[in-house]
Amino acid sequence: MSLLNRRTLILAPLALAACGFEPVYGPGGNGSALQNRVLVDEPNERYGYFLTREIEGRLGRAAAPTYGLALTIATKQAGLATDVEGNTQRFNLIGTVDYALRHLSTGQIVTSGKVENFTGYSATGTTVATLAGEQDAQVRLMTILADQVVTRLFAADISG
Repeated sequence: MSLLNRRTLILAPLALAACGFEPVYGPGGNGSALQNRVLVDEPNERYGYFLTREIEGRLGRAAAPTYGLALTIATKQAGLATDVEGNTQRFNLIGTVDYALRHLSTGQIVTSGKVENFTGYSATGTTVATLAGEQDAQVRLMTILADQVVTRLFAADISG
């Protein structure tokens, strides 16, 4: 190993520490601060159930919550590909989630934001296959959106 490579290897952690980098699950990181401390508002529809399940899978289920997480989900479907007869062969399922993390004792919003993404499914084949594809796309979309929400929560400044 050359001298330059050794220096880079030794100095890289110092450079990361100097830039304010803090591991999410390290002491004082948001991963540790939010783990098992966020109560997701009760879902009232199918998409909300899937999104809540995915977020709780990442943050844990709070027995003694400190924070509450409100989620507002909006979805729409867009046809993409049509055949010569005018039948839609592929759909995009587009989802948007507005979220707000609030401190339960004060009611103050700690962080909020909006995430958006999409997934697709095919409408070719039988009605049963199309329905199964649509339901799978719904679950995949909520998984993607849950990842985005949790990532934003981990990146937020929740200390103040």
